[in-house]
Amino acid sequence: MQAITAETLEAVRETVIAFMQKEVAPHMAEVEARGVFPRDLVSKAGTAGLYGALFPESVGGTNLGYQAAAVISEELTRADARFAACNNQQGSTCPYCIYAAGTREQVLRYVPDLLAGKTIGMMSLTEPGGGSDPLGNMKTRAVRDGDVYRLNGSKMFASMANETDVGVLFAKTDPDAGYKGVTAFIVEPKKYPGFSAKPIKTLGLSKALRTCAVFLDDFVVPVENRLGQEGEGFQIAMHALQMGRITVAAKALGIARACFEDAIGYANTRLVRGQPIGKFQMIQADVADMATNIEATRLMVYRAARLMDQGLPSNRLASMAKYHASLTAKHAADKAQQFFGGYGLAEEYRISWLTCYADLVFTGEGSANVQRILIAEDALGYKKADRHQRQQRFRDPRRQDVADE
Repeated sequence: MQAITAETLEAVRETVIAFMQKEVAPHMAEVEARGVFPRDLVSKAGTAGLYGALFPESVGGTNLGYQAAAVISEELTRADARFAACNNQQGSTCPYCIYAAGTREQVLRYVPDLLAGKTIGMMSLTEPGGGSDPLGNMKTRAVRDGDVYRLNGSKMFASMANETDVGVLFAKTDPDAGYKGVTAFIVEPKKYPGFSAKPIKTLGLSKALRTCAVFLDDFVVPVENRLGQEGEGFQIAMHALQMGRITVAAKALGIARACFEDAIGYANTRLVRGQPIGKFQMIQADVADMATNIEATRLMVYRAARLMDQGLPSNRLASMAKYHASLTAKHAADKAQQFFGGYGLAEEYRISWLTCYADLVFTGEGSANVQRILIAEDALGYKKADRHQRQQRFRDPRRQDVADE
């Protein structure tokens, strides 16, 4: 596999920036005012190839790799963190689970349309009360009934579940087997009965791209839609989530950059005592801290992505990157909002909702405290973070083309 060049990465960055400026930015105010999911914009992003970096061309991907995926996630989020919320569902964890563990028929049936933005994806793992151990505390049951499974239970914080066409959902097929009792399923909520999704009321997050509570009442999933074998759900989830840490860390980097850019712009135009507030040393100290944190995060995120492109152990560094990036985003959002003062709470300034997205990446998709535990246990020698090698049972979309099977 040929390494991606700096020139190619820069071209990818410029493509994302141009797309967001032309196709997304002019419409997001209306999208938010109406509160209607922008399915047409997701489709355009898919057509532009923004969801395919981790996948081969045979399924509609671009095969550009983890560094390109990080660039895309960063720039989507820097331009508009609200629209970037569906990046994981379309180009990361949801299709990645299917590609890695699915049959050839499942991959060819579902992955191309997800990458193209023709169908809307979902990955549903977290449950009420599950906290940071969603697999160990899983209560949702899947019981086989002839040619189908019937799923009962509930999920939380399932992004875009109210719009989902195809998703990956985890449930217990053996409630007494702990992690080994979890099974993954490809679900089609609009096709089979028993699935309902209710958007969760959140402050500061998008009114159009929503996270939801999911309710399963004898929800029907055909046996042919089981992903992998019964009991393989834990391995499938871990395989996908390790990869997802890079794109989420890049998302946090994008949020930090957006906050920093807005802070710089405001510091250079807001006058106090006849001069820009950027002339005051306390403001300059915060600017220096933000700039340094962002640069450190960038180096860490892209080093982890390079390791993943090379097929080298990266779990430890990916955890560090996600942890540091979430701290950087929180710090940048907090300082930027302080620069704006009361205006930092006004909806007309995006810093008012960027702070909410900074909180989201800090607590969600692998919380900062969980990453701290992984990092500390590795440093203390209690549990090696890079102990998990790539599962031979699962495909690596960067190295194994399903078309060759």
